[in-house]
Amino acid sequence: MQSWLKNKAVFTNGKSSTDTKPRGQIYFFAKVGDKKLKNLRQENARNTWIFESTQNKGFFEDTPYSYFRDQAGSILQQAKQAKLQEIEVHFENLNSQQIIAILIGFDVSAYNFLKEIKKEQDAQLPAVIFSGNTSQQFKKDFDEAVLQAQAINWARHLVSLPPNMLNPKTFAKIAKDIAWPKNAKCQIHDVEWLEKNNFGMHLAVGQGSQTSPCLVHLSYRPASKLKPLALVGKGITFDTGGLDLKPSGAMRLMKKDMGGAAAVFAVFFWAVFSKSSQPLDAYLSLAENSVSSKSFRPSDVIKSRSGLLVEIDNTDAEGRLVLGDALHYAVTRPGKDEPSAVIDVATLTGAIKVALGNDVAGLFSNDDQLAQDLLKASSETGDWFWRMPLVEKYFAALNSPFADFKNSTEGPGGAITAALFLQRFIEKKKWAHIDIFAWNDRPRGALSQAGGSGQAVQALIRFLQKQ
Repeated sequence: MQSWLKNKAVFTNGKSSTDTKPRGQIYFFAKVGDKKLKNLRQENARNTWIFESTQNKGFFEDTPYSYFRDQAGSILQQAKQAKLQEIEVHFENLNSQQIIAILIGFDVSAYNFLKEIKKEQDAQLPAVIFSGNTSQQFKKDFDEAVLQAQAINWARHLVSLPPNMLNPKTFAKIAKDIAWPKNAKCQIHDVEWLEKNNFGMHLAVGQGSQTSPCLVHLSYRPASKLKPLALVGKGITFDTGGLDLKPSGAMRLMKKDMGGAAAVFAVFFWAVFSKSSQPLDAYLSLAENSVSSKSFRPSDVIKSRSGLLVEIDNTDAEGRLVLGDALHYAVTRPGKDEPSAVIDVATLTGAIKVALGNDVAGLFSNDDQLAQDLLKASSETGDWFWRMPLVEKYFAALNSPFADFKNSTEGPGGAITAALFLQRFIEKKKWAHIDIFAWNDRPRGALSQAGGSGQAVQALIRFLQKQ
């Protein structure tokens, strides 16, 4: 994944360059005095942007972190449109997190899907000059920002890839081809392994596609006494709905139905290369929900890895099936591989979008402390989660006379019944389920393109940083 910051950054000691190239000036302040503000505007009237830290007034209001990130991303695009060849960036009285946010905003904004596909640099983007910001701490912040931005852009890029380029096989190859260090491993578990290990629901979802399903297991074991944390991502690389076929309008964006797996992959990427002290297991449940004579059917009864029998009420409720088997595998790992908790990320239900919109993910959890830690991380980064209830009596809607329960039901509370379904496979482990949308409908803030949004990546990185 390309990094504009890494390729275009220039560090100078103190005074600005006297180069006559078209240049912009950007000032980021924790606090701006009226006199200083007036002088800056008089001295640098053209192509000058000045930002003062905002105050967070509520859970869904901008924090200084999210404000600076999105302003930086927006300004980079304005500098590009103004055909500036350089922008000079100044910081005053900002902490490391605010500086990192600004740098992330630049690098996330610089991502361009077509340029990334073609492996080309965007020649229209300006160089960025950091005048006087050459301390060792700043360079550490710079490296951390580049890494986080790369992780976010990985998630965005994977979601934006079309289904003829990204399927279970190619997604697994992308994960395998990363130059992981020795303490990180990538295992690709094929159909034969899934059959041997009783992944009945996962196999059922993928059996109608020419591209076989698989489970990618990424493991990271730093020198740490912490127990591993398990992350599980839904990776339906295209969802037709199966035999319960989606209408064409609803199918249009279904390349994004692997957004959970993209987010989990991105967080794992960050953890490994940032040398996080938190051991991780990441599971990407990859399949394509296609229509063929081999597709699984409504009324099929499938035996899950846990031994529970599931009647298929609707083949378009397939994500919870692949997640259920992977969750059970994750929580039943023995010995040193037993996780302290498991978090799954999934584009699971349209119901959560109806309830919370595109930008707020639904958070379900059986553990109050885990939920609070995730909510705090989401609030700090502006990558918002909102806790939803696990209303146990709603599970009665999934009752079946032919199996232990069904995979879906009609009527209200769809996001809740989906979460309750997943809860049946976690063996009472600490668990959180994050129901995301993963898509940005239009350019805004640091997200300068429509497409994959990288939802949940920043919040989960902040959560891991505090473990």
